[in-house]
Amino acid sequence: MGRILFYCFLAYLLYVLIFRFILPIYRTTRQVKKGFREMKEKMQQHTQQQEGYSTYVKQQKDDKGDYIDFEEVKE
Repeated sequence: MGRILFYCFLAYLLYVLIFRFILPIYRTTRQVKKGFREMKEKMQQHTQQQEGYSTYVKQQKDDKGDYIDFEEVKE
């Protein structure tokens, strides 16, 4: 009888350990990793947009300053 109660008590402690400690830590870790991954992707997209915009602005400035009137001189 005492042995059965002891094993039931151990099973209860194992249940509490798994469902109230290990499982919540696992879920929280997974959510944090997912959040960091999403934030990294957004930062990469933002960086790519900024690079594209700066390239566009640079091209606009270069296009305006490169044009020179040219006339051929015939001798």
